[in-house]
Amino acid sequence: MKVTSVETFLLPPRWLFCRIETDDGIVGWGEPVVEGRTETVRAAVHELAENLVGQDPLRIEDHWQVLTKGGFYRGGPVLSSAVAGIDQALWDIAGKAYDAPVHALLGGPVRDRVRVYSWVGGDEPAALADAVRAQVDAGMTAVKMNASGRMSRLATLAETSEVVERLATVREVLGPTRDVAIDFHGRVSAANARRILPLLAELHPLFVEEPVLPEHRHLLPGVVSASSVPIATGERYYSRTDFLPALQAGVAVVQPDLSHAGGISEVRRIAALAETWDVPLAPHCPLGPVSLAAGLQVAFATPNFLIQEQSLGIHYNIGNDLLDYLVDPEVFRFVDGHVARPTAPGLGISIDEDAVRRADAVGHHWRSPVWRHFDGSFAEW
Repeated sequence: MKVTSVETFLLPPRWLFCRIETDDGIVGWGEPVVEGRTETVRAAVHELAENLVGQDPLRIEDHWQVLTKGGFYRGGPVLSSAVAGIDQALWDIAGKAYDAPVHALLGGPVRDRVRVYSWVGGDEPAALADAVRAQVDAGMTAVKMNASGRMSRLATLAETSEVVERLATVREVLGPTRDVAIDFHGRVSAANARRILPLLAELHPLFVEEPVLPEHRHLLPGVVSASSVPIATGERYYSRTDFLPALQAGVAVVQPDLSHAGGISEVRRIAALAETWDVPLAPHCPLGPVSLAAGLQVAFATPNFLIQEQSLGIHYNIGNDLLDYLVDPEVFRFVDGHVARPTAPGLGISIDEDAVRRADAVGHHWRSPVWRHFDGSFAEW
């Protein structure tokens, strides 16, 4: 079996898919994307495809090594995300070639269903309680929210209090048996994080995500030691090497993104590394169906898995949503906040190729917002 073509599709609302075809007709799908930089990643995928066409797609590990290291310069979000989507597609092909779901190729399932959580906002807290009630009514057992909007470098008492009030509002709706995770989103300075985290402890968040920017990971030990609140990080880490200092700092949860951190191959290794630190895996995924499918395949084969993010109804999904490019959306049917183990070969989903090609003709031009502080200076989004 040989790879005959690699195609990419720019899909609303803000996604990029890749399609790898083989000479015996097996097709694999991946989702290589950096949000707001899709055209750049698309170019990288086609550049890397020069190493794949004519090659055996089942040599997944060898391809991963060549694609990540063969260009001499390594890592970073663009290259790692391009490799991630290709890697997903190669695993999809392998599963279809062996007539088995990817998790079976990773050692077999260790659980029958995977817990998922939904995003409920938090930037603007006015409708937060209603959003959480809607998720509870839908059967979800966990939600995630942003802690704040833009925040001063050293927060005022009012800013700090607003974070606590947001969490208290959500906790009141959820009660003691459901979970809420808080995303600091890199908006909170290390000094603010050390001040705020102890104030959240009695409200028992599942974890607090990205309390410092990835370039400030050397500050993680001080943030981790500031309170008993579990610290999660990793959506902007792209390799085992990136995660090691965070694990050494004492983070409680690792959050690699299957479309950023080298795909199934590397996230599987990140999970194994985290297991040696007694740290669970909670893959980041505010993206599309292929990325989610890849994350679920890893989750079903990973002993130290915790919970999976998913994007159904997320605020980014304007015009198109998680299920729009699937032949059978039932594969992502959430029951009591969980999704059942997929049994179809490969990634376990069937992509509606006609819908993908129609959407690619429209494309998108999504960009990350640029925020400013009240004095006009740049603010972290």
